Amino acid sequence: MESTFITLAKQWRDETRGISSTNQMSMHPAYQQIIGMGETIIPLLLRELERKSGRWFWALKSISREDPVPSEFRGNTKEMTRAWLEWGKQRGYEW
Repeated sequence: MESTFITLAKQWRDETRGISSTNQMSMHPAYQQIIGMGETIIPLLLRELERKSGRWFWALKSISREDPVPSEFRGNTKEMTRAWLEWGKQRGYEW
């Protein structure tokens, strides 16, 4: 599963480089396949978020059906990342 995720994440990054639209990036087939991998992929998404940041918020929200980001931090990547990483720790995810 991890190797599939790594391959899809690389494909997604390579093919969406230069795209600024979150909607376009999130609708990319590789990103959608990552979401389709389900809950087991959450630790890998959190690891990617911690190491490389990136736009994994949509995937995390879609898979978990939660959004730990307070409204005042929407659009602040640093704070959004912090909120998701804390969410993961509180739920016992290890990455």
